[in-house]
Amino acid sequence: MKTIEQPKEGEYSAFFSTYLKLVSGNNYEEQIMEQVDSLLELFHEKNSEWADQAYEEGKWTPKEMLGHIIDTERIMTFRALCFARGEASALPGFDQDPYVQNARFGEVPLQHLLDDFAAERISLLSMIRVLHDDTLDFVGKASGNPITPRALLWIIPGHFIHHLNILKERY
Repeated sequence: MKTIEQPKEGEYSAFFSTYLKLVSGNNYEEQIMEQVDSLLELFHEKNSEWADQAYEEGKWTPKEMLGHIIDTERIMTFRALCFARGEASALPGFDQDPYVQNARFGEVPLQHLLDDFAAERISLLSMIRVLHDDTLDFVGKASGNPITPRALLWIIPGHFIHHLNILKERY
């Protein structure tokens, strides 16, 4: 199992503090795979209509939220890879709402989204296993702010916890 120390303040913008406060420990791989199990368990214990129902007008459905999680993880993983490889160009931000709207996750079978999430997590861990530890401290710029690959990687499980909590509490 790969151990990755959590980022220190200064390796990321204050915006990401919300997510990073939700994670603990340094056993990254274990947390990543436990989250796959947690998500699958939640979706499998609900009835089939649940995944297509927003908790109020204008909010995402659970399927849309899952799609958003997957998209965000892919973007964070891409950014981490770029900066770990020494990318000097700043990377743009992204607006989550058009991503969700254009993806039309409601038309995607739930099982495909669940499989995609699990596959994305396996791909993430595969990439991390070949990264050299010292490259996790390189600094890049995304969304106009400096950030390290280490911080980007830890944002992934924190962002997941944030949305899993919403799914459990509001849906």
